[in-house]
Amino acid sequence: MKEKFQEFVVRIEDDFDLEKIISCGQCFRAGVLDDGTCRFITGDNIVYIRKLEGDDFHVRCGEGAWERVWTDYFDLRRSYRDIRERADKSNGFISAAMEAGAGLRVLRQEPWEMLVTFIISQRKNIPAISRAVESLSEKFGGRIATPCETVCVFPTPEQLCQAAEDELNACGLGYRTAYVRDVARRVSKGTLDLDALAAWGDEALFEELMKVRGVGKKVANCVALFGYGRASRVPVDVWIDRAIQEDCQGRDPFLDFGSEAGIIQQYVFYYKRNGSREMPA
Repeated sequence: MKEKFQEFVVRIEDDFDLEKIISCGQCFRAGVLDDGTCRFITGDNIVYIRKLEGDDFHVRCGEGAWERVWTDYFDLRRSYRDIRERADKSNGFISAAMEAGAGLRVLRQEPWEMLVTFIISQRKNIPAISRAVESLSEKFGGRIATPCETVCVFPTPEQLCQAAEDELNACGLGYRTAYVRDVARRVSKGTLDLDALAAWGDEALFEELMKVRGVGKKVANCVALFGYGRASRVPVDVWIDRAIQEDCQGRDPFLDFGSEAGIIQQYVFYYKRNGSREMPA
């Protein structure tokens, strides 16, 4: 399939750092081209974005897709600068994390891809997750021709249902293969309606995701945060647990941030994973 693209310049007068967004562990198929342009994929939508001078960015994407898809994908209706400026500065570690991570955004991604991706993510590092997700897309997903390249999109539930167990294993899924096959069948049959879950409350959504085979608390919170935009949810992985124990004296600091706790979590994840001792304090 070949999609018609349009080019234009957008001004983003808020925290927006493409390198930090790509490297903060929430999306696994974003990439950087040779000229520094960044590519993001969600569903069957693709955007190429490159920083210009000041707050301006050069964008190439499908017609009408910037407003229809990418404005919400990058959470551009919310001011992250305002979040940082009005946050309680009494916790020095959290303040340093927000300063170091300024430019991050919590991406609003496609729930189906997030569910499978974070099921795969268990006991894997970020490069291994990226390789597995890319392999699934190349072997089972559709293809879209852009002005720059041909891009493989993430496979649909129906496409994954047709994949044999050994084919999925070859993508690096390991013991997670059974979980991915199970959730693909459920979504394909409609017994798990991911679109309908968008209308559920945060806690009800979390509890329903926990019923999916292979989904625990961390994965359910990741899907709620990155797939459904539930910014109050805080996934706790090894980095966040270390931050709580080592830098916050064992007290959960995210309780202080209410509906924006998941955004603060991303600052802390980025800061802790990238070496807080070497970053501004």
